[in-house]
Amino acid sequence: MNRSLSFRKDGTFKMVQFTDIHWMDGRDEDQRSRKLMDSILDAEQPDLVVFTGDIIYTGPVSPEDVECEDPQQAFHDAVATVEGRGFPWAFVFGNHDTESRITREELMQVALTYEHTIAKSGPVDVSGSGNYTVELVDLQGTPAANLYFLDSGSYSPYEHVAGYDWIKRDQINWMIDESSRLNPHGIENKLPALAFFHIPIPEYQEMWDTEVCYGHKFEQVCCPAVNSGLFTAMLEMGDVMGTFCGHDHTKDYYGTLHGIKLCYGRASGYNTYGKEGFMRGSRVIQMTLGQHEFDTWLRLEDGSVVHEQPTHDPNIETER
Repeated sequence: MNRSLSFRKDGTFKMVQFTDIHWMDGRDEDQRSRKLMDSILDAEQPDLVVFTGDIIYTGPVSPEDVECEDPQQAFHDAVATVEGRGFPWAFVFGNHDTESRITREELMQVALTYEHTIAKSGPVDVSGSGNYTVELVDLQGTPAANLYFLDSGSYSPYEHVAGYDWIKRDQINWMIDESSRLNPHGIENKLPALAFFHIPIPEYQEMWDTEVCYGHKFEQVCCPAVNSGLFTAMLEMGDVMGTFCGHDHTKDYYGTLHGIKLCYGRASGYNTYGKEGFMRGSRVIQMTLGQHEFDTWLRLEDGSVVHEQPTHDPNIETER
């Protein structure tokens, strides 16, 4: 799909973030995920849908379970409700999308066959697959905002570093170059931008520990053990006003650290772990033309909309 994405006549641009669907083979849990996506798309009618990783699950399962045997079909089924309705959609890879039976490059080629995707495979000389930008324009076709998509990898490539992968230096350098290309008139006139990736960066924990946040945190921040400097780069770039990730299924908090709003999505899939009483759903993001800020809220499985989330103040509360 090559269509240009533009703000609406009322000056808004709305996105729905689905994350961690973990689709496998159409089992009952997958159908519940589809029903959730259907209801949220009906209610929100977004201008863009963003999948922030783990669209499918190709990892190991318990002995009594069945693995995902056809990743291509699983991906097709997972995005079908969005593709079938004609909504433009973008995505980034998670750590579980290509654990077995398919590579990132192969799954990206599958994704690029869809009519309504705006995803791109990205430069071949940059780490990962699916590092790309999307430009938003106003009704006259003038550039108005930018979206960055980054592949946050899967697991640490080093034996002596445990845990998850991180966004590499060459990806960060690419993003800095993209920011300069998209904003030729200097930092004072930079267009507002948002960034999407799967695995949270360490600053999500720092923000929870030091700043007032809004939402829930029922598990540790599963970020990389090392800090590759993405947040510092975005701070110095001066255009990124918010980031969105998934990966952790029982968190949905957001807050602001050094002027950048760091946001978790709400887990959308049922074929994975969760927490009793913590409903699946999605995060909705709405930009307004000419503003360097955005609105965000949650739309949950029961149809409810959450505009105000619980306040966490590290100065007066203990970690939940």
